[in-house]
Amino acid sequence: MICRIALVLILVALPATAQDIWVLGEVHDNPGHHRVQTEMTLGIAPAALVFEMLTPDQARAALPALRGDGDGQALAEALGWADSGWPDFRFYHPIFAAAPAVPVYGAGVPRATARTAAAGDIAAIFGPDAADFGLTAPLPAAEQSAREAAQMAAHCDALPAEMLPRMVATQRLRDASLARAALHAYRDTGGPVVVITGNGHARRDRGAPALLTHAAPELEIYALGQGEDGTPPDGVFDALRDAPAPERADPCEAFR
Repeated sequence: MICRIALVLILVALPATAQDIWVLGEVHDNPGHHRVQTEMTLGIAPAALVFEMLTPDQARAALPALRGDGDGQALAEALGWADSGWPDFRFYHPIFAAAPAVPVYGAGVPRATARTAAAGDIAAIFGPDAADFGLTAPLPAAEQSAREAAQMAAHCDALPAEMLPRMVATQRLRDASLARAALHAYRDTGGPVVVITGNGHARRDRGAPALLTHAAPELEIYALGQGEDGTPPDGVFDALRDAPAPERADPCEAFR
């Protein structure tokens, strides 16, 4: 009964028009955000799932037989989650279980590739379809400055200034990789597709939805941002949700 009630409540909140790709943002360690993603995935009944947290190689290990496992331990082990750096797999397993038989796509950029991107040409690293996702043109100067300022703020104003352009480039590569994986998932399955990612990548104004619109303007895309304690995430979204912030250590301690 509890699951049925949750499903009805979330269905009321979904847009009346059909969406091709649903980009569901989160703060990675917020359990309330993951509950919303799970409930929305149940209501959408997607034809495919895309995860920022998985590389393409990891996604191939997300077999349907493992997703129905009671506590998700077998799936976590198959994915190598313990070494991934992401929060507790218990946050994510219900999302996998909400669409247990559909294909899973990994949009994560491997660490070695991200390091190369920070020092090189992201369009060349991305591949021949880089122009489709806006990677062949530099950002306008004002936009570049705004993104560098956002990176500095996100890292407690502790980064050397020379690192900022490289961090912006890597973020653009991650946005484009997420958009490309979502587009491949849609073209492979016909949709709808659910994308699980951080709020920064879910932004309509500069994240994966913006690049999806650039690559495939005919698609209907829905972007959800999730805030904490009444403070919305930065950026433009189609809808916002809010949840209490969990107790967490001061992230700036690592820079002191």
